[in-house]
Amino acid sequence: MTTKRTAVNPWAWSAALGYHQGEIVSGHTRTLYLSGQAAMDACGRPCHPGDMAAQLALTLDNLEAVLGEAGMSLADLVRLTVYTTDADLLLEHYGVLAARLGAAGAAPPTTMLGVTRLAIPGLMVELEGTAVS
Repeated sequence: MTTKRTAVNPWAWSAALGYHQGEIVSGHTRTLYLSGQAAMDACGRPCHPGDMAAQLALTLDNLEAVLGEAGMSLADLVRLTVYTTDADLLLEHYGVLAARLGAAGAAPPTTMLGVTRLAIPGLMVELEGTAVS
């Protein structure tokens, strides 16, 4: 069965920013619920303290690694939540995220939340999502 995705955008502004307000997904056979991914190396150590752009890039690498292990890619994301300790700084580097999603042809419904801190001190951004195929 082929997965069909239909964007739901009552307003055009969110699509212009690279995400949809909602997506109807039908015909999928598998759903992957991704745990929050952050700028951690393969041994579980935090990386790039104080460097939002580098943390965001590694966080995306880690998100893609989990997706890849499940036989999926960024294009399969149907929901993305972004947690950050500095929303203004993240917005300065949001192009890193938007470019990677755009290159994959993905525009998942996305929520960004500013938080006091993440689980491990020094981490500035965490991504969690849902993917279907």
